[in-house]
Amino acid sequence: MKGMIGKKVGMTQIFDEQGNVIPVTVIEAGPCYVTQIRSAERDGYTAVQLGYGTTKPQRLTKGQMGHLGRNKLPALRYLREFRLPEADVDVEEGQEIKVDVFETGERVDVIGVSKGRGFAGTVKRHGFNRQPKTHGQSDRERAPGSVGAGSTPGRVVKGKRMAGRMGNDRVTIKNLEVVRIDPEHNLLAVRGSIPGSRGGIVMIKPARTGRTGRKS
Repeated sequence: MKGMIGKKVGMTQIFDEQGNVIPVTVIEAGPCYVTQIRSAERDGYTAVQLGYGTTKPQRLTKGQMGHLGRNKLPALRYLREFRLPEADVDVEEGQEIKVDVFETGERVDVIGVSKGRGFAGTVKRHGFNRQPKTHGQSDRERAPGSVGAGSTPGRVVKGKRMAGRMGNDRVTIKNLEVVRIDPEHNLLAVRGSIPGSRGGIVMIKPARTGRTGRKS
């Protein structure tokens, strides 16, 4: 099984053998523990549940500690499921997974939660143009303008791009290249940027397609 939970450390740059600068994001990936294996017969689907990030036992509920105690695992703060075909489930409950399951040059998808920007207007949120500054306007410069659709249908169409909450969405960045792996310190460096702020929790999966950057 290839898949891990990690924490975004931040961005830096490294140099390849030709001296080219490569912008990378460093992820503290694992160690993760297999907390549960879901089967199609019992649960209706096949998946592997991983746990990451040790914490104090008193910060978890008795139910959570009982769930982890079945396999004598430490108190893990974050649990995530990775859906897999039954043939790819080659791990056992309680097994430890480290960053060396990935290889340099491999392509991965990284899933995280983007930074929240609060309530934003249409210029910042959707890139709208501003209104003219002249001809008597005093407070319409960054206003969205008309949103109606005439007497038919006589209402604002659903999905209209308007002001609202920006960011704080689950985002998948696809097809990122693994540039460097440091098993000793559980670090994984991928080319480019990933969602979220420093310290945010991300999921790392093998790449499925060559497309990049979408909300999921």
